[in-house]
Amino acid sequence: MEFDTDIAIVGGGLNGPVLALALASAGLKVTLIDRLNVKLRRNAAFDGRSYALALSSTRMLAGLGLWQGIADKAQPMLEIKVTDGRAGEGPSPFFMHFDHAEIEEGPMGYMVEDRHLRRHLLDAVASDDRITQLNGETVTGQAVDATGASLTLAGKGTLRARLVVGADGRGTGTGRRAGIRRVEWSYGQTALVCAIEHEAPHHGVAHQLFMPPGPLAILPLTGNRSSIVWSESDTAARRIDALPDSAYLDVLRPRVGDFMGAIKLAGARYSYPLGLSLAMQMTAPRIALVGDAAHGVHPIAGQGLNAGLRDVAALAEVIADARRRGEDIGSEAALARFQEWRRFDNATLALATDSFNRLFSNDNPLVRMARDIGMATVNALPGLRRGFIREAAGLTGDLPRLMQGKSL
Repeated sequence: MEFDTDIAIVGGGLNGPVLALALASAGLKVTLIDRLNVKLRRNAAFDGRSYALALSSTRMLAGLGLWQGIADKAQPMLEIKVTDGRAGEGPSPFFMHFDHAEIEEGPMGYMVEDRHLRRHLLDAVASDDRITQLNGETVTGQAVDATGASLTLAGKGTLRARLVVGADGRGTGTGRRAGIRRVEWSYGQTALVCAIEHEAPHHGVAHQLFMPPGPLAILPLTGNRSSIVWSESDTAARRIDALPDSAYLDVLRPRVGDFMGAIKLAGARYSYPLGLSLAMQMTAPRIALVGDAAHGVHPIAGQGLNAGLRDVAALAEVIADARRRGEDIGSEAALARFQEWRRFDNATLALATDSFNRLFSNDNPLVRMARDIGMATVNALPGLRRGFIREAAGLTGDLPRLMQGKSL
């Protein structure tokens, strides 16, 4: 039976385009299906959204020829400071301090604005003749058989592929149509996200403050700007989000403190509900899931995109190796290798972020004392501290070749 493409990727956010480019670099024909119009994605103004890319993720992008075009717009994260806090009281004397100088590889990661990363990926996809883009297109049905999968498209008939990859987020239609069940629950928290300009330089330091309602991250951007990811209870977040900018800043200031000097908003504000969403399986016959379609976690450690990119690197490697061996790239055996590689790590990340959020999003005095002692202990032990630094940099575990700076 003839195929229109080797691999159809549903979802044009960030993981989908990176996967398309990785597979194309291995000589595969790829179709990328995105429900949004490409002009909407390309022309987005700065809206405060930014990503903490671990060092391993930037190595992967560099290996695909992507990092070079955005490196000058990225802010290195040279230090991470983690502490307890309460609004208006300043940080706790018990803390963890991670410095990139303690490892040989360089900065632990980089902060990159969504607008820069997204536009660069769109340009790279458009310039690769092995990738076909279907923009403003929706998948309305899918069916699989022994040799491939067929997607029914709202506007362009049917597409036949050897393998379908769902990179279509937590509400993944790809996974739902494949019968993949999910474990999901809400944290009763909402993330308030914005960017701020401030008087004092941040010196490349990222701050994670654990407030009673939820964590507050202050992440360095280029110039005297920082990204804020701020968790509050759903009720409080709705109230705060409804405030005008001046009143919103009045609520934010005592939480941030005065160490950055005067602050003001830079770009738009937005919010989203927080919860855990974990697919019971990452694969089904002729189907694979990556990124949030497989695992949506709390942003407490800023690892959501990095985990998705590790899925992408692992799946691309499995497919490229299967192709070299003359295997069916969408076979049960190939997909089983991908799931075995990534499923445990993703479940572990989900458990860790869930546990950390529950541990730190409360003001119980005994729990607070225990976590402060724990942070002080980690900070006092150089070997343990370096282990946390390497974890933050994405340098631990069974890394795919792309994340080691190697080619497929």
